[in-house]
Amino acid sequence: MFVSLHAMYRHINKEEYSDIQSRILFEDNHFIIFNKRAGEIVQGDKTGDECLSETLKAFVAQRDSKPGAVYMGVPHRLDRPVSGAVIFAKTSKGLERINDMLRNGLVHKTYWALVCARPQKDEAELVHYLTRNEKQNKTYVLPESQAEKLTSTSLGSIDLHGAVYKAARLKYKLIKVTDRYFLLEVQLFTGRHHQIRAQLSTIGCPIKGDLKYGSPRSNKDGSISLHARQISFTHPVTHAEVSVIAPVDWVQLK
Repeated sequence: MFVSLHAMYRHINKEEYSDIQSRILFEDNHFIIFNKRAGEIVQGDKTGDECLSETLKAFVAQRDSKPGAVYMGVPHRLDRPVSGAVIFAKTSKGLERINDMLRNGLVHKTYWALVCARPQKDEAELVHYLTRNEKQNKTYVLPESQAEKLTSTSLGSIDLHGAVYKAARLKYKLIKVTDRYFLLEVQLFTGRHHQIRAQLSTIGCPIKGDLKYGSPRSNKDGSISLHARQISFTHPVTHAEVSVIAPVDWVQLK
C-alpha cells in the first residue's frame, strides 16, 4: 500500500501518509477539504518549500495508483502562519465552479481568532477600507476620519494618492475568555489580503503571535493564532450541502 508506483511524484512514507489521511475533512470526485497546519504553504512560493497542492498530488497518486498526472487546483489560500480548512479542486470543472462561488460570496467561511485584548463590543460588524503594500507584504487600514470624507466607487473602493483602498467587511463574536486571551468567532464577507489580521488590529485586538499587526510577542512555532474553523457551501456539481469543521489544538483553549 505504501510502495510508490508513481515516478512523477515523491514517495510518501507510512507516517506521513497516515497524517495526511487524518487531516482530510471532506473528499469526493471534485474536491478535497484539508486541515492545514500553521507553517505549511498552500501553493508554491519563492521559498521553494513543498506546498500542500503538491503533497496532495503525491498522496492521491500513491493512494489511488494513478498512472498519469494528478490535478489539484487551488481556488483560495491561507497565509503560511494560519491554520485550518482549505479547499482543493480535483477537477478543472470543480475549480471553475468553486472559483465562481468564491467570487459571488457563496462559500461561507468562519474563523477562530485568539486575540490579545477584549474588544469594546462582544459582537460587532466591522467595515474598513484596506490597501496592500506589496513590498512589505502588509495591509493598511484607511483611518475612519479619512474614509468618512471620501466617496467610494460602485465597486466599493477608494483611490487615495495613488493607493487603492478596497472595502472589507467581517462580523465577529466573543465566544470564550481565557486567563490572558479572548477567542473571537469571525465571519468573513470579503476576502482581502490579511483582512482579519488588519481589521482586528485596527480595533485594538491584535491576534496572538501576529507581530506584523501589533501582537506584543511571537508564538514559539512562528504561527499566529488564527484558524479557518468552518467552510460551508452548496456543492457546485452534486448540489449537496457541504459543511466541515477543522479541529484546532490550541493549549490556551484547554
